[in-house]
Amino acid sequence: MKKIIMILAVLISTASAFAGEENVATKVLNAFKTEFNTAKEVEWTVGSNYYKAAFVYNEKHVFAFYNEEGELLGLTRYLSSDDLPLNLQNNLKKSYSKYWISDLFEVAKSDGTAYYITLEDADSKIILKSSAGSDWSVYQKTRKA
Repeated sequence: MKKIIMILAVLISTASAFAGEENVATKVLNAFKTEFNTAKEVEWTVGSNYYKAAFVYNEKHVFAFYNEEGELLGLTRYLSSDDLPLNLQNNLKKSYSKYWISDLFEVAKSDGTAYYITLEDADSKIILKSSAGSDWSVYQKTRKA
């Protein structure tokens, strides 16, 4: 599961060339249009073995990842800290109050939802992960140069 989530996170930050709808497989387009028929501002990216739709849905920027058969692999969206479950917000305030948030996103898949947050201070960068709204765990920690 970690591997799939990490792949989705990497796909967000390392998008391939832009592709219009005419380059997207019909199965993928049909699956997307069925699931997100009110999506706006849809832009497609075609990777070596996936399709990514970046779009606005319910006033949020969302990314949907599909395989070549039109199966939804997962959804991601950027969040504000106010969008987190209350227990995660409280834990951040208690345990990480000296850090600022530089990145926060949600990964939703058929087996559950995970949150990733990047926190920074002058000396370090910490990436925390929470699965299914449980407490935060350190996913990665680095020192700044």
